[in-house]
Amino acid sequence: MDTTTSTTAPSATPSQAARWTIDAAHSSVSFSVRHMMISNVRGEFERVAGEVTYDPRRPEAAKISATIEVASIHTREEKRDEHLRSADFFDAEAHPTIAFVATSVRRRGDGLDIAGDLTIRGVSREVTLAVSELSGEHTDPYGNRRLGATATTKIRRSDFGMNFNAILETGGVLVGDEISIHLDIQLIKQG
Repeated sequence: MDTTTSTTAPSATPSQAARWTIDAAHSSVSFSVRHMMISNVRGEFERVAGEVTYDPRRPEAAKISATIEVASIHTREEKRDEHLRSADFFDAEAHPTIAFVATSVRRRGDGLDIAGDLTIRGVSREVTLAVSELSGEHTDPYGNRRLGATATTKIRRSDFGMNFNAILETGGVLVGDEISIHLDIQLIKQG
């Protein structure tokens, strides 16, 4: 929250905020987690949707919301995917979507920090997405205006009620608690 005050009149420049939707075919939501304390297993969610209201001159005024279909999880191993959809992890039957709603956007050097509420399994926690790349607007060969962003964050799965694990004979655990999340999002301008 900006706590500075200004005695000048509000800007006479009209807002250039536009509505954008996520192009799921050209976006990815991927994750990695430590497996058996020896390597990282990676996966992604294949179905994501959402919209952004954004003015490049006033990114702090952006409105952002997105949903991910839990059943679209893919780790290249169907039995593992089935287990991840079960009540041991995401409980896709009872909680079919993951949701994110931004609560604030702040400039950070050349990037942005987007704080918001992430809801998994009906549990909401505040997370911050660190946007490291934000492309300018481009026109694709079909006349659509496009914008892209790359962001990362880390969460603890136990914060969202995903506590399943097994102790290994070496003293470690089967599945790490910390999840690294990587987003490559492409947006299409609406209207």
